[in-house]
Amino acid sequence: MIQTIVFQNLKARIWRLLANFVKNHAMIKVLVFDWGDTVMLDFGFQGPMANWPKVAWVPGAQKLLEVVYLKYRCVIATSADHSDVNNIRMALRRVGAEQYFHHFYSQIELGFKKPEPRFFSEVLRLSGFEPHESMMIGNLYDKDIIGAKEIGMVTVLFNEQSVSGSFPLADYVIQNFSQLEKILLK
Repeated sequence: MIQTIVFQNLKARIWRLLANFVKNHAMIKVLVFDWGDTVMLDFGFQGPMANWPKVAWVPGAQKLLEVVYLKYRCVIATSADHSDVNNIRMALRRVGAEQYFHHFYSQIELGFKKPEPRFFSEVLRLSGFEPHESMMIGNLYDKDIIGAKEIGMVTVLFNEQSVSGSFPLADYVIQNFSQLEKILLK
């Protein structure tokens, strides 16, 4: 009898949590993407990526963006040390990615770096969105996820390398972009 009551209470609680999560997820209007190793591969060359001898998409990023940019506002937000917004746009243009983004932000212009919560707050303020309307997608838990979660964003850790560990502030942990597409286009 007690086990049945405990189970029913637990079941009801899980359904409430799931309903709240789905409700909040349905309010997502903007996708904020990290740049290096999330949208474009970071080959480790020196200087701005726009000037690198080789640039390329992260596998699956183009296919994802071709679909989601029609439903969501898409933003690039980076703490890259050597690239301002013009350099970011030039690099994105080299692979045909610029067209999928509505806003571009660099720590150089913002004056804040990830993981500072002010970095994420400023990106959203300038883009015209609130944290509860926003999803941060990045490949580095410490830089991309912690600060974004601290201000209330939904967070997605792009763990393409399947790094082991605990990622309690990531709402989702994905290994490829087809998993994110399924989450976003349910």
